[in-house]
Amino acid sequence: MRVNEDRLRSDIESNAEFGAVPCREGRGRTVLTGTEADRRAREFLCERLRDAGLDTRIDEVGNVVGRWTPESADPDAAPVAAGSHLDSVPEGGIFDGPLGVYAALESVRTMQDAGVEPSRPVEVVCFTEEEGQRFGGGLVGSGVAAGELSVEEALGIEDGDGIPLGDALADIGFRGEGRVDAADWDAWIELHVEQAERLERADVPAGVVTTIVGLTRCAVEVVGEADHAGSTPMDDRSDALAAASEFVLDVERATNERRSVSETAVGTVGKLDVSPNAPNVVPGRASLSIDVRDVDYESIDHVVGRARDSLARIERERPVETTLERPWDRRPVAMDDRPRAALHAAGEAADVPTLDLHSGAAHDTMHVAQVTDAALLFAPSRDGISHNPREWTDWSDCAAATRVLAGALADLASE
Repeated sequence: MRVNEDRLRSDIESNAEFGAVPCREGRGRTVLTGTEADRRAREFLCERLRDAGLDTRIDEVGNVVGRWTPESADPDAAPVAAGSHLDSVPEGGIFDGPLGVYAALESVRTMQDAGVEPSRPVEVVCFTEEEGQRFGGGLVGSGVAAGELSVEEALGIEDGDGIPLGDALADIGFRGEGRVDAADWDAWIELHVEQAERLERADVPAGVVTTIVGLTRCAVEVVGEADHAGSTPMDDRSDALAAASEFVLDVERATNERRSVSETAVGTVGKLDVSPNAPNVVPGRASLSIDVRDVDYESIDHVVGRARDSLARIERERPVETTLERPWDRRPVAMDDRPRAALHAAGEAADVPTLDLHSGAAHDTMHVAQVTDAALLFAPSRDGISHNPREWTDWSDCAAATRVLAGALADLASE
């Protein structure tokens, strides 16, 4: 089977025009769910699916599925599915998400061109609101497909202006009917850019993911007392930001120490809001986020526990009050042996080296893996850059990873 690199590139570059943003370097796009750019991206995908002879349907939360059922396939057999998402972060890159969608489509076209006769249908999938930039915390469409989120809950998620997801999808003509059920799939594979440098450093064009990390997000608040920056003595202050600064360093220290047990542990305080946020006022309140990830869930618990210990110490040593809430928690998800083996075998058959590695980022596959055999395949990211117009994966690497995907799908669909 020979992947048509030019055809794949043309699809991805065409998709990059939807929501394109001006930038000094690279190619950027902003495609938020339910916007005009999202509508255009979805319509173009549906057109390309139909051009390839796929039957296209849209479910109630906007998930798009194109189904290829050749004469060789039993139409009642559980299909093999692949895909990703088309939405982006603000000023994101052109590969994050679209590569997986259009590589899945190119895999079907490659099988068609090669005369492959699968015994199962093959589906190309585009999930709604993976990035979570407008509605919810992300992975919305795949959450519904996996049964972790109801259709009603998803449609009711509101954006910052109070617009429900259901209304936004209806406005662009992509609130369909029914629910895509990932449990109906025999297997699932998602191709995605790595968003790290391991494949590039190893000079390997395809990475087969072993585990997607678990992820916990905590909300922390430190409350002191706002006061005058000039007339309040240093020893009479209840400075929330100074206390929060100690906490940030404690989280970093705890995570670094945990790396002696699990080298994949990471911890980040990436959001900080200070009140009243004025240059001549002692900060009276600081709100922070903590993001902790690892393939070992015990590491996540350990770092969160150390964060609680840090707050308790700070309360003893400073005149502040603190709270920590843990509203978002996901355990690590192991990928399944059967599709992983198919990916490695396809790489060997296509003379494309593959490398086992974990995923530090969340993906739709986290949800799908709860209900069917699932695998995640990575293509290299130049300098590890993603969520940025400078995000780049060489077209030859896109094609190489797609050859691996196509071979694995052909294998799984022939079982």
